[in-house]
Amino acid sequence: MPTVPVVRSLRRVVRPRASRPGVDLSHPARSPLGTSVVSCVAYDREGTRLMAECGIADALACVRKGGSSREGGGFVWIGLHEPTEAEFEGITELFGLHPLAVENALEPHQRPKAEWFGGDMMYAVFKTVTYVEHEKLTATSEVVDTGEIIVFTGADFVITVRHGRHGSLGPLREALEAEPERLAQGPAAVLHAIADHVVDDYLLVADEVQTDIDDLESDVFASESPFGGSSSGGLSGTGRIYQLKRELLELKRATLPLARPLELLSDRPNRLIDPEIRKYFRDVADHLARVTEQIASFEALLDSILQAHLAQVSTAQNEGMRKISAWVAIVAVPTMVCGIYGMNFDHMPELHWPVGYPLTLLVITVTCVSMYRAFRRNGWL
Repeated sequence: MPTVPVVRSLRRVVRPRASRPGVDLSHPARSPLGTSVVSCVAYDREGTRLMAECGIADALACVRKGGSSREGGGFVWIGLHEPTEAEFEGITELFGLHPLAVENALEPHQRPKAEWFGGDMMYAVFKTVTYVEHEKLTATSEVVDTGEIIVFTGADFVITVRHGRHGSLGPLREALEAEPERLAQGPAAVLHAIADHVVDDYLLVADEVQTDIDDLESDVFASESPFGGSSSGGLSGTGRIYQLKRELLELKRATLPLARPLELLSDRPNRLIDPEIRKYFRDVADHLARVTEQIASFEALLDSILQAHLAQVSTAQNEGMRKISAWVAIVAVPTMVCGIYGMNFDHMPELHWPVGYPLTLLVITVTCVSMYRAFRRNGWL
């Protein structure tokens, strides 16, 4: 049974990160170990590597030769990236994985979940997210990219299956190996570290999305906003808002369904997860709750920004219609007068009066100027 001080050290996992959450998408997905095996490492009961990178069968044999997992014989951690059914077949037979869980692991786009198959194996799905860098948000910008990490946890093994170009667990593995007492807690400690790693990325991505929303809000309410002024600018601004709402929805689909699996991992007693480690799944669940609250506030804020932007567009359109109407009214005066005198009747007032023509022009000018000043006072021009 692990001591409390050692288990508490799980909270202090420190992972090297860039200043922004975007992960290097050029991370190699394949390795000399196999077409899809990124890493395969065996650890002893003290959390120390038993050997360098090795074959899967050799690593498992090395662990089980040291004693059963119930006696603290260590475990194997295998990392795979987008394996095919044929590539995964040998692992399925070697570890006795449930066919239904294997089928789900090979197919991406699974919902976050945690399921138990008997008392000796657990299957968990985590949606990974990363922030996609962009100089300026446009109506077609990709803001959030998602992937998946599927984790098979047994008494003496952890198998991670990663889908997507980001979400590499290499830095996490190195951080755990730097403090072997964490790995000495067994596969459950690795499962907790992965869950904490994924949710921490949610927090970082949420902070970056908030920056985009703040910039978008500043543009909408700027005195010389690029959104207003023309119909094309208005449509472009609406497209930017809707694009960010779509990307936020993708983030929501990754985070919101994870609440139930974390609840099961923190509250459901089982032989694979020590009761002390379950407490730290509650801490991960608290971080997830913070993310979901942020996303809910982002949705409300974007709705308000959209309504404000549409109101600005509507006001700009009304302003344009007022100006057009005012000029039409002013131009109607000389049009009407000229239309009357253009009828060429013999008997018309002032037709043969020497000052009739300049007087008519004067009346037209005074009337148009008076109407112009009246429209200016009322804000129509």
